[in-house]
Amino acid sequence: MSKLILPTPAKVNLYLKVLNKRPDGFHNIKTLFERISLQDEIRLTSNISGKIRITSNHPDVPRGPKNIVYQAAELLRRDFKITHGVDIYIEKTIPVAAGLAGGSSNGAAVLKGLNQLWKLDLSRLQLTAYGCKLGSDVPFFLYDTSFAWGTGRGEVVEPVDFKCKLWHVLVVPRMKMHTRNVYQRLNLKLTNKNDHASILHRSLENLRLNDIGRWMINDLETVVFQSAPQLACLKERLKALGSCGAMLSGSGPSVYAVVKTRDQAYAIREALAKRYKQVYVVSTL
Repeated sequence: MSKLILPTPAKVNLYLKVLNKRPDGFHNIKTLFERISLQDEIRLTSNISGKIRITSNHPDVPRGPKNIVYQAAELLRRDFKITHGVDIYIEKTIPVAAGLAGGSSNGAAVLKGLNQLWKLDLSRLQLTAYGCKLGSDVPFFLYDTSFAWGTGRGEVVEPVDFKCKLWHVLVVPRMKMHTRNVYQRLNLKLTNKNDHASILHRSLENLRLNDIGRWMINDLETVVFQSAPQLACLKERLKALGSCGAMLSGSGPSVYAVVKTRDQAYAIREALAKRYKQVYVVSTL
């Protein structure tokens, strides 16, 4: 095997509770990941140059060591003394730096793909250990699951088998939010101490869409909305258009709504399309 093509999906957070700050500077969180149908594509091709070479259709994708896919390949190549290289092409569809974990998903795909391409025979537990070195969202994408609870920094993954498919309208304004800056500005004394995770869990089990929208929580919204009040307005606009609920995904700037049907999603997208260029109808993957 010398070539592999891998889809790499985005995620949204249906729940994101920040619990406390850790001695290592990160935060302990409790989050509910949902894998969605917006996807990039990774193409891996072995080369004999011994180099990791990255190309992409997107101008903002780093071509060198700053790219998480480069870091993933370099970790494996170094630890297993791989002498040949790999060409990595990233076909980007997921917006960059949008709170959708596109980069983390790309990194997870490269770990899984090179495990096959280089015949390393690593278990998921071993791959997850590498994923933790790359980023907090990477381990989620190493599991074949639509939903999972994440704890620790988000890297401790507990898959959940909800028998549901959700429809969303996803809006990505053309602005960037840097996760580290958002967490640095977070005042934990001002976050809501109520933990509604179990209620949300039951709502998803029973597909009570209005309750799902009611109990979605993202503690990062307060900080993000202070610096970008237009995102708070977007959230309220999505709610006013008849969705079951709306929320910021991760540290933003993506804002998404939970809706009842695919047709409703397309109707809301149509209502927003003139103002926002990046409006997507997506579903649970």
